[in-house]
Amino acid sequence: MVLNVSAVVFFGAVLAVLVRRRQASGFTACVAVVFGFLLASSTAAPAVHDILAAALTTLAPTR
Repeated sequence: MVLNVSAVVFFGAVLAVLVRRRQASGFTACVAVVFGFLLASSTAAPAVHDILAAALTTLAPTR
């Protein structure tokens, strides 16, 4: 669990730096994918899912 949290923080920081420097490359995409997989397996996953679901519900067009 500690390794997973450390990896999430590490890849999140690397991704933030790459996005901030506007480095759009295959490496940036790989870092983003790894960060997503690690975040999905962390204990923060339900909170992230709830936030995204609420945002999509708010932004979705009503029919």
